[in-house]
Amino acid sequence: MCTGKCAKCIGTCLYPLAGFCIVANILLFFPNFEVEYVQDTAKLTPEILYLGGIFGGGIMILFPAIHIHATGNRGCCANRCGMFLSVLFAALGVLGSAYCVIASSLGLANGPLCDVGTGNWTRPFSTDLTELNLNFSISEENYLFNSEMWDMCKVPKDVVLFNVVLFALLIGFGVIELVLCLFQMVNGLFGCICGTCVKRRAGPV
Repeated sequence: MCTGKCAKCIGTCLYPLAGFCIVANILLFFPNFEVEYVQDTAKLTPEILYLGGIFGGGIMILFPAIHIHATGNRGCCANRCGMFLSVLFAALGVLGSAYCVIASSLGLANGPLCDVGTGNWTRPFSTDLTELNLNFSISEENYLFNSEMWDMCKVPKDVVLFNVVLFALLIGFGVIELVLCLFQMVNGLFGCICGTCVKRRAGPV
């Protein structure tokens, strides 16, 4: 197995994933693509402010991606130090991607913050909700699998669909980043022991 080429491939894949996470998290600040809510963060779903996509799945992935990709490009059999550092950077990526997945999962599980028509902003799908007297048990029927419940949120319009799609994308991107970084940790350990196995071109005779 050529650990150098593998590292280069992993680093290349991490770049767009980090970019997608940053963009998805930024879009969450604009429910239904409306700019007024970003000016009043008290009306934004709290998990958006955790910056799981910007910080965890974005910045904390970009730094490992840069180093891992550069390590793969160097690709000489003596580059064991670079491969060892790539393990440390990949561990940072694991922490960042895990943070992204956890923050996004919480946002998806608890649902959006919205106005249910009473003028009060609340989270009607949160499992610890006690303010509303509903005719059904939220713990028994999850809003994610019952789109009819989404109409409970009146403002912002379509905020449930907006949040579900973006948080789900963040979870998906974060899981892929997590797998790639874990794989690079294993790949980097092999590189430390065996070298990157990328041959140098022979010079002119």
